[in-house]
Amino acid sequence: MELFHSIILGIVQGLTEFLPISSSAHLILVPKLLGWSDQGLMFDIAANTGSLLAVLAYFRHDVIRLTVGFVRTLRPGGFSDNPDGHLAWALGWATIPIGLAGLTFKHHIETLARDPAVIGTTALFFGALLWLADWRGRRMRGIDSLTWKDAVLIGVAQMFALIPGTSRSGVTMTAALFAGFTREAGARFSFLMAIPVGVLAAILEFRDLYHMSPNLSEWLFMGLGLVVSGISAFAVIHWLMRWLRHQSLVPFAIYRIILGLVIFWILL
Repeated sequence: MELFHSIILGIVQGLTEFLPISSSAHLILVPKLLGWSDQGLMFDIAANTGSLLAVLAYFRHDVIRLTVGFVRTLRPGGFSDNPDGHLAWALGWATIPIGLAGLTFKHHIETLARDPAVIGTTALFFGALLWLADWRGRRMRGIDSLTWKDAVLIGVAQMFALIPGTSRSGVTMTAALFAGFTREAGARFSFLMAIPVGVLAAILEFRDLYHMSPNLSEWLFMGLGLVVSGISAFAVIHWLMRWLRHQSLVPFAIYRIILGLVIFWILL
């Protein structure tokens, strides 16, 4: 791996992690299309950690409020007049499905699901589903109206993000739109969901990294990928939250459909 590869792949991870176009798909496809060797699990861990740090930095005030709200719920009567506590618990409920699915199907996801044909299929299917949700969704509900049933529904949808090409942010925004939430509310809940999911993934991945014993050059590539991914991810979150106040998700759905068609054209 070269430093230039680390920079490009870090940018790719940062740009695609929170846009509804699938970061895992692009991290798999970009090296294949450019003829690079696979960057390996260690680099993916570092790049994903950079994205996690970016969402923590962007929503730092929300994280503080949610933490305080959650602590309040542990006291008698702590749920009354405590919307932050309700939202904190909703994030917890939404994280359970993907946590269970990830532990159960981890091996299959890391092997069979990295097939470009799988990525092409999920890009097409979930791209069309995103378009339908953006078109048919009522877009009337704010994040304060979120119930535990909504959280579980969106959390179940998030399980499909374990398959490359699905897009975690895309599939959760799709579920939120079908549930009647506004684009901005759906995106905010989706990004906040990325925090507990990212923390759980980082714990599991760094456990694997401990047994790999990377050398000095690998640490350099990983560190560069982390920094570049974090900076680009922060910029994307800021831009997308502003975009969704007045614009639709249709351009991203179209991109996904074109991506899927191009993949199958190359394969055939």
